[in-house]
Amino acid sequence: MRAWVVDRPGPMASRPLALIEREVPEPGPGEVLVRVEACGVCRTDLHLAEGDLAPRRPRTSPGHQAVGRVEGTGERVGVAWLRSTCGTCPYCRRGMENLCPSSAYTGWDADGGYADYLVAPADYVHPLPGDVPAERLAPLLCAGIIGYRALARCDLPAGGRLGIYGFGASAHLTAQAAIAQGAVVHAVTRSAASRELALELGAASAGDRPPEPLDAAILFAPVGDLVPAALEALDRGGTLAIAGIHLTDVPVLNYERHLFQERTLRSVTANTRADGRAYLELALAHPPRVTTVPYPFEEAGRALADLAAGQVNGAAVLVKD
Repeated sequence: MRAWVVDRPGPMASRPLALIEREVPEPGPGEVLVRVEACGVCRTDLHLAEGDLAPRRPRTSPGHQAVGRVEGTGERVGVAWLRSTCGTCPYCRRGMENLCPSSAYTGWDADGGYADYLVAPADYVHPLPGDVPAERLAPLLCAGIIGYRALARCDLPAGGRLGIYGFGASAHLTAQAAIAQGAVVHAVTRSAASRELALELGAASAGDRPPEPLDAAILFAPVGDLVPAALEALDRGGTLAIAGIHLTDVPVLNYERHLFQERTLRSVTANTRADGRAYLELALAHPPRVTTVPYPFEEAGRALADLAAGQVNGAAVLVKD
């Protein structure tokens, strides 16, 4: 089978990915073999390819937004970021499996969806409808799920004012969920195309900064320099959630300007299976507008390079013929 692997992590200009031929993987006990139809392209894949996220094994196939069919049954499933947890640690027992010290992740600890096939534990795949295009389902599996968790972590009050910093795959889905809940959404992005998309989706504003104090904010852009500005834009009692596995260094914060008046700074770490089930149930019952940029499977390197250059408006997805 064909598989893209992270051969030599480095800038996309150095071509860190390689397309290779390898054997179709054999599922172990409790695992399923999935024939991949489409796979979303996530910024985490870019961090892995460029070396910002240290590889956990050599020549791993990235991709944790895979939609495909289970070999032998034909069931349509999605394979997401969270691959396994121990189930016995205090975090797992408290329903916080995203914090499990033994957690493993698709496309990082095990080969992901940048391949013709992948294996995944049956208990961690998500059933999906067979009549929805795979390209439209793929971004829901990470961009949607992590945005859903970030929205919960930022403690947005009913009818509140939400700032969204960066407006890519996850942000454009999260904005729609917040607006559907009655929030006033302000998108902060430098991209003219992203500003246009944000306004089309119902954002109250899209620009360099929010026009009013915010009750909550989510930082999707992996840029630590934005943290002080996002905190300063919060109203009293506001919360900033950082949604991402990688963030550049955060500048020194000033307590009075950035944190006083009970402003809160929170991280978002992966997701639980319950997050995935809840978001997918919501998204399938009330489908969001999923803005995708399709790339042929053979052009995974170009998809990641475009993502690195800020040239993807919405969600990039690798699709099979």
